[in-house]
Amino acid sequence: MAFRRFTLIFVLLSASTLFAQDRAVIAAHIHGELGFLASDALRGRGSATHDEFVAATYIASQFQSFGLDEAKVQQVDLPSGGHTYNAMGVLRGSDPVLSHEVLLLTAHLDHLGVRNTANGEVIFHGADDDASGSTAVLELARTLAQKRSRRTVIFVCFGSEETGGQGNHYFLEHPPAPLESIVANLEFEMIGLPDPFLKPHELFLTGWERSNLGPELAQRGAPLTADPHPEQHFFERSDNIALARRGIVAQTVSSYGLGKHYHRPSDDLAHIDFDHMARAIESMLKPVEWLANTNWKPAWNPGARP
Repeated sequence: MAFRRFTLIFVLLSASTLFAQDRAVIAAHIHGELGFLASDALRGRGSATHDEFVAATYIASQFQSFGLDEAKVQQVDLPSGGHTYNAMGVLRGSDPVLSHEVLLLTAHLDHLGVRNTANGEVIFHGADDDASGSTAVLELARTLAQKRSRRTVIFVCFGSEETGGQGNHYFLEHPPAPLESIVANLEFEMIGLPDPFLKPHELFLTGWERSNLGPELAQRGAPLTADPHPEQHFFERSDNIALARRGIVAQTVSSYGLGKHYHRPSDDLAHIDFDHMARAIESMLKPVEWLANTNWKPAWNPGARP
């Protein structure tokens, strides 16, 4: 009995150490990825700018380094002139049947760019909004690529979310897989700071009451809860809404707490809570991995489809 008790304690301690190591590895990665995406060099990744193109190229090259298929930058022609850019990668499923189903993991890579003020040019770095979400997509891609899941997983970082979602509109009109094959979309938006309206290290899922996706992921270990800011209508304010209006169960993971840095120059690396962000990403790895391998499909609750 004593030996078995010692063995159990050893296993629990080993698991705890493993998770700590995972978080340390994630933390190292996100410092590098977020550090570049929210750097002065990318000048705020303004929608439909060369800086946005550089960000998309960086993300696509990371996807390629993870071994994803079709890792590329999509150039989107805008009716008003110019281009915006999506970064995309595909992880083909391993199951003969489930590989025809798609889990879509997304964020937006653009922000507000550079603004002219009385004091000269000011960079709106967009570290939390939404370099943090793009970094989460990168880390999910890095992890899932280590062992192909049963379902196909498509990773996309959209351009021009800040100016109307032109990147996600292009994706919907030129999908790499039939839209009806997409079983769920999880968008990651602003996870770089804890939400004071939530418990420590808790995240919220927009539109929680609209589908059974959030409760099911929570049962699988995701620290998700309902959006504590319903008056802000966050469900309708990210790329997910365009997909949801096409019938896809599409919701956003966030911990945005109505902070003072939103759409301000102070949304920079100095104000990111890297421990919270690493914990947030780590906490979603296993639930997302489960979703990529199960045959369970989320569904809209009656009357809740937008």
